[in-house]
Amino acid sequence: MSLVVVGSMAFDAIETPFGKSDKIIGGAGTFIAWCASNFTGVKQISVVGGDFPQSELDALSARGVALEGVQIKKDEKTFFWSGRYHMDMNTRDTLVTELNVLGDFKPVVPDSYQDCEFLMLGNLAPAVQSSVIKQLKNKPKLIVMDTMNFWMDIALDDLKHTLSLVDVLMVNDSEARQLSGDYSLVRAAQKISAMGPKFVIIKKGEHGALLFHENQIFSAPALPLEDVFDPTGAGDTFAGGFIAHLAKTKDISFNNMKTAIIVGSALASFAVEKFGTERLRSLTKEEISGRINEFVQLSTFDISLV
Repeated sequence: MSLVVVGSMAFDAIETPFGKSDKIIGGAGTFIAWCASNFTGVKQISVVGGDFPQSELDALSARGVALEGVQIKKDEKTFFWSGRYHMDMNTRDTLVTELNVLGDFKPVVPDSYQDCEFLMLGNLAPAVQSSVIKQLKNKPKLIVMDTMNFWMDIALDDLKHTLSLVDVLMVNDSEARQLSGDYSLVRAAQKISAMGPKFVIIKKGEHGALLFHENQIFSAPALPLEDVFDPTGAGDTFAGGFIAHLAKTKDISFNNMKTAIIVGSALASFAVEKFGTERLRSLTKEEISGRINEFVQLSTFDISLV
């Protein structure tokens, strides 16, 4: 059984108050794959143009990422996004969006991917996400979906349909409020869960993340960092760490999802330290274990009530 990841593989150009990158490798699927491959094998579904470097595909293959589901359209260009972050690093302006091959992406699930036990749907058009689910002959043990406000604005019906097919939804706090129509994140999670997902994860950036399931709530901390160079792939890396831990342990209980959120948060804290996927490529198991322990220490304390 396997982990299948669906998401964009792209070029990014990033500008932050602390630096600027030329065109670099990005995309939700790319970040998820680099992160998840630290824990388990990955079967990737995506699309790239003829301009996407073969060396990048080879690097992912060397990490145990299967690329049979990655379409290469040699006469077309890869998706490109450029953005500029504000000083708080939570808000950004999109400067350029070129859909290119992503504009008419029709994913195809290879026969070798039909053993999918865990499915991670990176941020893409909801109709594209649901098409992958419907191509699987057997329902995965767990389907996790990431989405954003853009799809709530232009494809709400498609989004609600896809929500009815998944087990876990990941959104940030503003997206949760928009989707639910409720400012309270507790009530927002309840309303979103009524749309289909049994579990709702609400990301709060530098303030951590919340996990909701029925009447249970878990609040995960965020690691205070001295330097944040590029937050672009943080959410995708978080998703990669989360789903990879679950796929590795094959335990989808609420308690293990709490651990998975800490793993995802730890990996995301690495991703922001350099531009693009650069930091993820050099990670060691010792660094990952050390960072996870730092997260544990953030919320561990002894108390004595007199």
